[in-house]
Amino acid sequence: MMSLMEKSCPCGTGLPTELCCGRYHHGEPAPTPEALMRSRYSAFVLGLTDYLLATWHISTRPVELLPDPHTQWKGLSIIKEAPDLQKTPSQADIGYIHFRAYFKERARWHRLEENSRFVFEQRRWWYIDGTPEVMRLKPRRNDPCFCGSSRKLKLCCKE
Repeated sequence: MMSLMEKSCPCGTGLPTELCCGRYHHGEPAPTPEALMRSRYSAFVLGLTDYLLATWHISTRPVELLPDPHTQWKGLSIIKEAPDLQKTPSQADIGYIHFRAYFKERARWHRLEENSRFVFEQRRWWYIDGTPEVMRLKPRRNDPCFCGSSRKLKLCCKE
């Protein structure tokens, strides 16, 4: 059995979980909106709902967040991080990340695409909200796997 130190982080950096998102899951503040977004994706994969709630800004945080046993998160792609250069001083503590996450739910593939908004307060980044779009996918067996392995879907994340 692989330890978290040996296993690649679910966020897709290729680093071991403990050297990547695991350190944020254990209390170290994420230094950027992208790092927080990646750690939150990893928390969804690992079922760390307490971490998800703890990193959600109080102004938009739900009362509870129940894990979904039918959802298997399979891959993450960062599309764009909004540049800080165009921000005014009053906007300097706001960050935006556009990402795609792939998941399987009850044998059906989906893509979640979201523009997420983050704020820097109390010396840390917080997730505020996002504009998600979910699309059902109909991949073929020989298509590349969504997890980013470069393998065919039929040989990788078919389960």
